[in-house]
Amino acid sequence: MLPNYLTVLVYLLVGIVIGGALLTLGFLLGPKQPDATKSQPYECGFEAFQDARMKFEVRYYLVAILFILFDLEMTFLFPWAVALRRIGWPGFGAMMLFLLVLVVGFLYEWGKGGLEWE
Repeated sequence: MLPNYLTVLVYLLVGIVIGGALLTLGFLLGPKQPDATKSQPYECGFEAFQDARMKFEVRYYLVAILFILFDLEMTFLFPWAVALRRIGWPGFGAMMLFLLVLVVGFLYEWGKGGLEWE
């Protein structure tokens, strides 16, 4: 059973070692110049010390929708491209329908002004 998973385990181990080494090097060699502005929390473009129950502007939600649209598209496009020869024309048609839905969402976002940041 181990030879079947050995490649995955080696890949996981190499990823953990490289990731840990890079994080450690960044922590040890990175500049440490704290100042009051860098220590303040920052979230969504609002000042840090306002009322917690204030309403968010619609543009933040629109940007989140846009991110989800493109994130989902990329997540599903890579496996589809790898398996395209095996799934044939029905798989191609299903992906085109999926992309059409994403394009409609993108056009909605564009029409609502989600791409304009002012």
